[in-house]
Parts: sequence; C-alpha cells; structure tokens
Amino acid sequence: MKKEILLYLMLLSLTVPAVAGDGDIKWKKDIINASRTGVTVPMADIPAALGTVRCRTYYAPNGRVYKGGSVHKVASLLTEAQPAMAKVKEVIAFSPEAMVKEYPESALTNFFIDNLMIAVEEASGKKVDVGIGNFGGVRVDMPQGNVLYDDIRSMFPFRNDIVYVALKGSELRAIFEDMAEKKFQILGGVKIVAADHKLVSVEIGGEPLDDDRVYGVASISFLLNGGDGLFVANNAVEVDMLDIDIFTAMMDRVAKYTEAGRPLTGAKDGRVTIITE
Repeated sequence: MKKEILLYLMLLSLTVPAVAGDGDIKWKKDIINASRTGVTVPMADIPAALGTVRCRTYYAPNGRVYKGGSVHKVASLLTEAQPAMAKVKEVIAFSPEAMVKEYPESALTNFFIDNLMIAVEEASGKKVDVGIGNFGGVRVDMPQGNVLYDDIRSMFPFRNDIVYVALKGSELRAIFEDMAEKKFQILGGVKIVAADHKLVSVEIGGEPLDDDRVYGVASISFLLNGGDGLFVANNAVEVDMLDIDIFTAMMDRVAKYTEAGRPLTGAKDGRVTIITE
C-alpha cells in the first residue's frame, strides 16, 4: 500500500461574514497529499514520520523546509497532537490473519464471544455455558499483523458492561427461537441448526438443550432489556452486573494472549448453521 496519507483536516475557516448577520460558520475540508512532504503514518518515531517544527519553520521528512504558511501550521497541529495520541498507536498484539465480521458466524465474532465468556466466568466466579452478543457491538474488523490499542478501542467503542445471567433452558430456547425467526446474533458455547426460520436443534456443551436446567450466560448490559431486540434478562434466575465495560474486558483478554506469546486467532466452527433450500 502506497505510503500516502490523506489528512482530512476539518480546518475551521471561521468565515466571518463581512456584514453582521446570522453568524454562519462554514467548514472547509482540505485533502492534503503527503507526497509533497514525505509524511508517513506516525508510530514510535514521530520525527521520522512527520518531520519536526522549530520556531516558525517546518522540516519535512523528505528534506524540504517550509517557513511559515499553511504547511507549517498543519505540521504544527499534527506534531503537537502526537503525545496525546501515542497510546492509541501502541502495538498490543499480533493477528496472523485479518478477521472479518460475517453472518451468521465468523472468526472475528467467534473470537469475541468466546473471550467474553472467559472474561465473565473469571469476573463472576460462576460457570458460563453460553455467550450472547450482538453483531452491532463489534464495529470494525481485526487487521492482519500488528494490532493497535486503537483497533480494539474502535472495535468496542460503546460503554456496555459485561454481565452474568442465569437462565432456564426454556428461556434460552425462546431466545434462540426468536433469533431463528428474525436474525441470529453472536453466539458461543452452542451448536444450533435452523431451517425455514425455525429451530431444528440446539446443543450446549455438546448436549441437547435441557429446558429445565439453569445455564450460565455471558452477555452485555445493552442486550438485557431490548437492545437489538434481545431481552436476555427476561425471567432470569439471576443477573450479576459485573461493572466492567466490554472494552476493558477485551483489552484484558488481548493482553493475556500477548503475555503468553500467543497471536489473536479465531475460526468458524459451525456453531450456527442455517439450512436454505
């Protein structure tokens, strides 16, 4: 990929009307082609990527020098912002392959829900059998190669807490039947087959779903009472709000992969099969 940055700068051209009136503010979006300066994506070595600014002079990475003017102003804004942005560019993990969100299951969504189940089990101290998440809660794909703090932050931007819910099998069946009729969401710990918008079979932990058994479910607060059409807390035997947001939980899980020298990997395993004619 060509190392060219298109910096979309919302330059606030506060175009003050010549005649006092309604005080309209006009925004101007400029596309700046970095081939003029040799600027690249700034990671650890900011001066090498962005150049340096001293007094009113900008020294670009390609050796060109700009005294004053708009190039100097833009360079100043970018370089001054870097210390505050350093954390989001921190490499926190490695993914050998890109993981892309797909329906009804994918390597990315399976990776997410399986790790959510582990996080909830560890935080609650209770056995988790099933994971229920939502596709809308995973906002971006996992890149191949170095994974940045910003990748996980962008993946889970919402302030949803992780939760433990104890549900009877009959309530879980009702949730799965509703999904089969409308749309499946992200699931873990299960093997489901559906056809013609109806459930054909459900297994949890390799065993048929038992309507009378109480199962431990890992989910997020958004899905407890209507988020994405799910009511995971309906008729629950127990709801344990764990006061840990999903981003924090997933960052902790990612850190454990890195500490163990393991890459971030996921795979499809046929946990949700929709039979179509």
